[in-house]
Amino acid sequence: MKSLFDHAREKKLREEAPLAARMRPRTLEEYIGQEHILAPGRLLRRAIQADQLSSLIFYGPPGTGKTTLASVIANTTSSHFVTLNAVMAGIADLRDITTDAQRRLGDYGKRTILFIDEVHRWNKAQQDALLPWVENGTIILIGATTENPYFTVNRALVSRSRIFQLKPLEERHIRQLIRQALQDKERGFGNRATHIDDEALDHLANIANGDARAALNALELAVETTPPDETDGVIHITMAVAEESIQRRAVLYDREGDCHFDTISAFIKSMRGSDPDATFYWLAKMVYAGEDPRFIFRRMLIFCSEDIGMADPHALQFVRAAAESFDRVGLPEGHYPLAHAALYCATAPKSNSVMGFFDALKVVETEKEGEVPNHLRDSSRDKEGFGHGAGYKYPHAFQDHWVAQQYLPTALQGRLFYEPGQIGYEKELAGLVRQRRELQLAVLRENEDLLPPPEILTFSPVGKATERWLARTVDSLGQHLATLRERVFAMRSVQRHELVLDVSADTGLFTWEAVRRVPEGGVWALVSSEASREILLEQAANLPELRRPTVLLGSLESISETLATAGQGEVRFDFIVGRNLCSRLRDHGRLAGTLRRLLRPGGEIGLAECLPYASQRLHLYLPEPQQDTELGAFARFQAAEEAIYANETDPLVNWRMDDVAAAFQNVGLRVRCKQDVIGREQFVSEAQLAHWFSDMPDSFAQRLLRQGLAPSDLALCQNALHGVLAGKTHPWSTTFAFISASLEKEQGDVS
Repeated sequence: MKSLFDHAREKKLREEAPLAARMRPRTLEEYIGQEHILAPGRLLRRAIQADQLSSLIFYGPPGTGKTTLASVIANTTSSHFVTLNAVMAGIADLRDITTDAQRRLGDYGKRTILFIDEVHRWNKAQQDALLPWVENGTIILIGATTENPYFTVNRALVSRSRIFQLKPLEERHIRQLIRQALQDKERGFGNRATHIDDEALDHLANIANGDARAALNALELAVETTPPDETDGVIHITMAVAEESIQRRAVLYDREGDCHFDTISAFIKSMRGSDPDATFYWLAKMVYAGEDPRFIFRRMLIFCSEDIGMADPHALQFVRAAAESFDRVGLPEGHYPLAHAALYCATAPKSNSVMGFFDALKVVETEKEGEVPNHLRDSSRDKEGFGHGAGYKYPHAFQDHWVAQQYLPTALQGRLFYEPGQIGYEKELAGLVRQRRELQLAVLRENEDLLPPPEILTFSPVGKATERWLARTVDSLGQHLATLRERVFAMRSVQRHELVLDVSADTGLFTWEAVRRVPEGGVWALVSSEASREILLEQAANLPELRRPTVLLGSLESISETLATAGQGEVRFDFIVGRNLCSRLRDHGRLAGTLRRLLRPGGEIGLAECLPYASQRLHLYLPEPQQDTELGAFARFQAAEEAIYANETDPLVNWRMDDVAAAFQNVGLRVRCKQDVIGREQFVSEAQLAHWFSDMPDSFAQRLLRQGLAPSDLALCQNALHGVLAGKTHPWSTTFAFISASLEKEQGDVS
């Protein structure tokens, strides 16, 4: 039991804690940023709210909220929560915790969540000691690490944990945190009269480089060291004060960590791609971060043999001479031979235009650092988990050993660091460099397919039983439906953490494929009948609870109300899929508006729409007429059938793909359409024929009669078709419109 002295001591520690510690969010609602894993509807948010956590690993740079997220979980869960710091704790501490956890689970049925900060600091033996308790469920592990868990965490622990990657905060997030700290009277500076200039706020948000802790520490220093104005008593934080409080941008880099490998990988690939601008940029980042130049020279020496080879036999000799020059002159003048060697490797000919390197160094020092494009990252350790290196085009596989692709960070596309001179061999090189720059920029602007694929930000251990069940479910469709499903999901590169809405889920055609593709995201399925709902729920019972789709019963027109009734009105989706909506919902403008309101910025709609006016014609299956009576009847049948599909007053058939595209464009969506004929072998049953020729008001037969076909002609043609089609398989073609409509991302939105 705590004494009054203990409570007083804890209160004093809280009051004297740094601002960044005091402002740590206590609930999910207070948490700012990381929308890709914590936006409404995301898997992690649902798991925290439902208190159904499995073992987790939070991976990301300092100041992105890993420990904060663990404290939010501690404030939310009903489980017993224990915290360890891997720097200070060892196996003895773990033994005490697991003993207590076993007793707690046995006596009270209460789970224990163990949060280990800086879990990568534990060695293999310590991590091995943790594994049995995670495996038997005695404890649920939450680990936080700034290092790539695929490299620094026991492989067995990784395979049993969901991995969530946290990204540096956006400037808008940092500004929001700073304003919050200035206004909070309990934990921040709300009780002091303070004013921060807009330019000072922008400076702190920019130089913090996505690190919330750095921004709040700088704000605290600014407030605590700035005396109040003598006239009005206001602490005025100007640009000058802000610059003094945070003077140097911290570049995220660790010589033994992920950034080290990603950056050297980007440097080598940029040289291989003959891109001198990107080569200078990644070299400048390594130099600015304090990388050992001898290590860079060693990699360039390897590069000379590996990627230049006999194309320029002097490359190895030149880089070795540059390395010897560096050893002789040292720093800072050693930057010249270092940059010179890198430039030689990127362009092959010798050049003295190394001053461009210092332009790149200035950009690194004064501007917000750009992330390594995902396709340039090192893929040797975590390609499966994070998708690093996916989409990289190997230049040696293309003509002239060059291909247009992105090497510089997205924010720096078009920035020039190397300008070829007009002396000697470099004069001949200038035209080639400029030509490749122009081609590369033009292709990247016009062809979105060349942009690097997005990085995978979450990863879950594979549940073999679940994956086998999903594979059987997804593959149980006919070839025709499978083709539709593949075409729709090809419209978007769905990320594992995204939210998908299937608005035509009665058959489950798209639902189970979506569940398979977003193991850390979520799937919502809209069905139109209670029977369909029961079937989906029964099938979903085979999945772990957090992976089951949320099944909604209702109509698309009222889906917003349905979501609100289910307590999920704030959920917005990354990908909305559907089939044959346009023939059911005749008001295409309303359809477009409804789906538009459900999209997240950057989200996309993918529809497969059967085009009735271009559908298979039955008259093509009529046999050769044997007498004049049949000849006239068959001709009148054909005319009536064509008239059905030419009826401009029938909303079932009078719409075209361009009409739907215009409706989606009118609500601010970017639309792409393609019309394709999909052929298949179709079995025509007796029941199918009876349905076509029934007395129902909208049956095919009744539509023929409304177009003036005589009942006697109808009966004759029906008998002829029955003899040809019934109980047999026939070639059948259906024309589909594949419609993709996307919502542009808002400025600064990375979620």
